[in-house]
Amino acid sequence: MTDENYHQRPYERPAGATELVLVRHGASAAAVPGVPFPLVDGHSDPPLAPEGELQARALADRLAGEPIARVFISPLQRTAQTAAPLAALTGAEPVVLHDLREVYVGEFEGGEFRIRVAEGDPVIARLLAEERWDVIPGAEPMDAFALRVRAAADEVVAAAGPDCSAVAVTHGGVIAELCRQATASRAFAFINVDNASISRIVVLPDGGWILRSYNDTAHL
Repeated sequence: MTDENYHQRPYERPAGATELVLVRHGASAAAVPGVPFPLVDGHSDPPLAPEGELQARALADRLAGEPIARVFISPLQRTAQTAAPLAALTGAEPVVLHDLREVYVGEFEGGEFRIRVAEGDPVIARLLAEERWDVIPGAEPMDAFALRVRAAADEVVAAAGPDCSAVAVTHGGVIAELCRQATASRAFAFINVDNASISRIVVLPDGGWILRSYNDTAHL
């Protein structure tokens, strides 16, 4: 018999693990019927709205004190603009990773997806009921999207290395899919990701994933 006491302690990242800090970009410019967003490789590419710029600065203040090894962004300008204040505070130059781009929504690109959601389009109702992006004509197949974003996450973790944190400023669909993979949940269980929110996944040395937090907006 010993006198040792076993206290509850705050979580500590296991030795050799990497923290994947997933950030959704700040709020982007409003979609206007008849005035489509510019496209980059077929993907909608609006800039941040003024409120998104404020969110980006609040996000930078929140993360600047953390030991972040690397920062990654998608090829779309709203992620670069969101990461810019963090890069200015930390000196971590964002690296563009093509596979961090948002899910491709086919005929609903250019801002049409946002308009259809607001107007209660029946295709959107079917998308939510079936929890499949590819009910939209021309949209990215679900399996291909899942493989793409997993490859992106694996690349971020490999580049950052063990015993550190890496930030990926990306998109709502990407974050939802990675959280789904971390928890083996249903397809759209994490679909409602707020702009400039933070979600954290710990990637263990054996390859296992732990979802530590989701949609943290305490800084906003």
